[in-house]
Amino acid sequence: MGDVDCRNLRNICILAHVDHGKTTLADHLIAASGGGLLHPKQAGKLRFMDYLDEEQRRAITMKSSSIALRYKEYSINLIDSPGHMDFCSEVSTAARLSDGALVLVDAVEGVHIQTHAVLRQAWLEKLTPCLVLNKIDRLISELKLSPMEAYNRLLRIVHEVNGIMSTYKSEKYLSDVDSILAGLSGEVGDENYELLEDDDEDTFQPQKGNVAFVCALDGWGFSIWDFAEFYASKLGASTGALKKALWGPRYFNPKNKMILGRKAMGGGSKARPMFVQFVLEPLWQVYQAALEPDGDKGMLEKVIKSFNLTVPPRELQIKDPKAVLQAVMSRWLPLSDTILSMVVRCMPDPIAAQSVRISRLLPKREVVDNVASSDAVTKAELVRKSVEACNSSPEAPCVAFVSKMFAVQLKLLPHRGPNGEIVNNFSDDDGNSETDECFLAFARIFSGVLTSGQRMFVLSALYDPLKGETMQKHLQDAELKSLYLMMGQGLKPVASAKAGNIVAIRGLGQHILKSATLSSTKNCWPFSSMMFQVSPTLKVAIEPSDPADMGALMKGLRLLNHADPFVEVTVSSRGEHVLAAAGEVHLERCIKDLKERFARVSLEVSPPLVSYKETIEGEGSNPPDNLKLLLGSSEFVQKTTPNGRCTVRVRVMKLPTSLTELLDESSDTLGEIIDGKLGQTYKKLESQIGSVTEDEEPIQALRKRMMDAVENEAVSAYGENDKDRIERSKTSWQRLLERIWALGPGHVGPNILLTPDCKGSITNTSVLVRGSSHVSAKLGFFDISRSSDTVDGVSLGAQALYAEAESIESSIVSGFQIATSAGPLCDEPMWGLAFVVEAFISPAATQLSDSETPQPQPEQFGIFSGQVMTTVKDACRAAVLQRKPRLVEAMYFCELNTPTEYLGPMYAVLSRRRARVVKEEMQEGSPLFTVHAYVPVAESFGFSDELRRWTSGASSALLILSHWEALSEDPFFVPKTEEEIEEFGDGSSVPRNTARKLIDAVRRRKGLPVEEKVVQHATKQRTLARKV
Repeated sequence: MGDVDCRNLRNICILAHVDHGKTTLADHLIAASGGGLLHPKQAGKLRFMDYLDEEQRRAITMKSSSIALRYKEYSINLIDSPGHMDFCSEVSTAARLSDGALVLVDAVEGVHIQTHAVLRQAWLEKLTPCLVLNKIDRLISELKLSPMEAYNRLLRIVHEVNGIMSTYKSEKYLSDVDSILAGLSGEVGDENYELLEDDDEDTFQPQKGNVAFVCALDGWGFSIWDFAEFYASKLGASTGALKKALWGPRYFNPKNKMILGRKAMGGGSKARPMFVQFVLEPLWQVYQAALEPDGDKGMLEKVIKSFNLTVPPRELQIKDPKAVLQAVMSRWLPLSDTILSMVVRCMPDPIAAQSVRISRLLPKREVVDNVASSDAVTKAELVRKSVEACNSSPEAPCVAFVSKMFAVQLKLLPHRGPNGEIVNNFSDDDGNSETDECFLAFARIFSGVLTSGQRMFVLSALYDPLKGETMQKHLQDAELKSLYLMMGQGLKPVASAKAGNIVAIRGLGQHILKSATLSSTKNCWPFSSMMFQVSPTLKVAIEPSDPADMGALMKGLRLLNHADPFVEVTVSSRGEHVLAAAGEVHLERCIKDLKERFARVSLEVSPPLVSYKETIEGEGSNPPDNLKLLLGSSEFVQKTTPNGRCTVRVRVMKLPTSLTELLDESSDTLGEIIDGKLGQTYKKLESQIGSVTEDEEPIQALRKRMMDAVENEAVSAYGENDKDRIERSKTSWQRLLERIWALGPGHVGPNILLTPDCKGSITNTSVLVRGSSHVSAKLGFFDISRSSDTVDGVSLGAQALYAEAESIESSIVSGFQIATSAGPLCDEPMWGLAFVVEAFISPAATQLSDSETPQPQPEQFGIFSGQVMTTVKDACRAAVLQRKPRLVEAMYFCELNTPTEYLGPMYAVLSRRRARVVKEEMQEGSPLFTVHAYVPVAESFGFSDELRRWTSGASSALLILSHWEALSEDPFFVPKTEEEIEEFGDGSSVPRNTARKLIDAVRRRKGLPVEEKVVQHATKQRTLARKV
């Protein structure tokens, strides 16, 4: 692999929605590259990159796999990726190793939800995208569109995709403008002017050559440039002029052979755009000639003669008109030439790409620690520059990134080395001596030369080269056993590989779990973590059918966790082995791999474990009223410790939804800010906020977003015109956010513990535990050095009481953490609540000795701090129960595509699943309806199968986790008014509502007590005959 010049190298991935033709396109590119891997006749039917049995059976791609292609003097590493939402983690691993992306869109179905997701992924990873509009033939043969209608449809799709990309651009543009305006005036440098004057052109423009129109199944495709070169001589125009004219409102005047705009042609003219006249109409004529019974068969011969095509006569004599058409079209407009020439022309080589992507791969880090060695900083910067320049010289530091580990059976590894020598693959088992699986690393070399047998350092994401010896646990030394060039399922051994190449590495199975950075020097920053679009939400508990197989199951789970980049394996508090997957298809594949490959034992799989959260009624829509309830209300729950020394009062309020969601999604960042680990914060915050500039403080950005969330909530409650009330509400929230004592559960959750108001709270006999607003201080809401908690002018006994009050502050926080991690309804975490805990400590009953020093009596109720913790927990849970508790469930966003005749059965399925339809529209130019709905996660299991069954397979659905939503039903509903009693009865026969059913199901699963009738209809006669 050392013979290919870096300038002639391209690393690309294929991204698209499911079933838009990625693997079929890859088949044609593989067949055209030679090497005998795939015969052109089999392209599109074999699905070469889907080599797993499960992939062939389901006809979807489930993992990203790479293959090296040759095109002229260029070497192209192609990565085929899945389109199903369950396997979006594989898209992330493919995008990280690529420099460019082919984004496929079905010309009939148009832009779908996963198309948005892959465009976002390409944008975040700074890939250069090219657009491929696939299945053009369906516009002719299925939808029977005219050339003009097809042009309008293609134009609309290109505009829609450009609109998505411009949204991402505008996010960054506005962020850049804000950061420049926030800086010192008069110090706007040249580089900032460049940001502001960025060219606002569309990303995808057919006239630029980065849009292709293809039919992957039949193996033909074209770009504007192909037709421009053909018509240049015929029309007597320059190729450059035709490239611009063959897309958009440009018309050809045959009289004077001039290209005119719309105004010059006049409003009443019936002229067609040049793209319709010179590109689409010839295509339509060829299709009609071949497929229609009364078509002009001479048209095909005309095309063959005009373009000097060599089509074997036997292919033209085939009875199947579709095969004849494919034979002509694949030679007239070969798909592989169109795509690969576009890749070579529009996508950057590794040298150009890495200079653009370096800010995403290795963000610049500001060194604030003076203790840091200047030598280490200099060396780390040299490594970064080497990666930026894609330095492929042997002297350059060698840096690579492993995006995932994948399992290969030992018998499938090559038995001969790069020089033909026999290799003993069984000598090293990568830590799995009891299995026949070997783990290979899917890696891209970013700098230097990687050789077989080389020793490298494996850096985890938390490694910091400036901290030296303290970072040993994040640094490992490993030897690379073998390097392979990936050819789909096949592996070709190589002795060495230069920067810019994608390889599989053997020998890292014991050192890397999911992903890592490889470096030949310790002075290297780890690459930034990959972004995943969703998180594993579908959880099941698994156990072996035979308890004796528990050891085999644990070993299999360990291997599965290693082999799948997205799966999560945990042990629950009840001791169950819990497997978390992205969705049903992903889970089925994981269970199948466990049973047949990794564990090889029979398994028992529980029903899905659905996560819920608990909150209280109210939307936070009237902030001042809520704040009055929280701060000055008599509505509080009071509890006393068993020894009577500490009285706890708890008030609770619901936080605004936007603030709750912000705290929830920023949990990683909050954790690092509160712990003081600011070194790694920037990259995570960038991924969450979407666009944060390097000169903007992460803490400042988060604080601004919190205040914006509060302000938006007030605006939505009062309207934009009521400025006074909005300002008052904002001021109240500002004061409240200055009193954050802790977040929970886990110190980073979406619930807030506030310090009590100290005014007038100290009595003669007791002392209030004040707490400290250190979380607010860390977030920068106020300066903690200004607050003074000193206590002067009090007696010795009172000072001891104050000291004791300070000592139990941690117990109050711990009680709050326990309460928020397990709510009163069904032990699920609380969501979006603010608590004020007022704990009053009174002096202990003491015995005075001769020295007048108070001697506390022995404690008979256990340790005092433990009593306080339990009392705070019970008081918080009781306060939630008092304020009308509600269950919060996760919701999927569901996109459905259904023919009009199956709308009725589809709506029936949605209504049975408690779905809420938010949008329905007919796709223009097609018989399909697109329906957007929200489906509860608890109701989503088996949803796709039921939908296919009821609509005879005509409907398709895609689910993606959207948000958390509170159930409006009261789980403890009892009829009180006359109307309710009339409708539901006197209370004894009220059926349990949905919320109560869900709560009881969770409580039953967790072994908590459930109120239910064991015997129903006890007085009714029961007979063996089932007639009653």
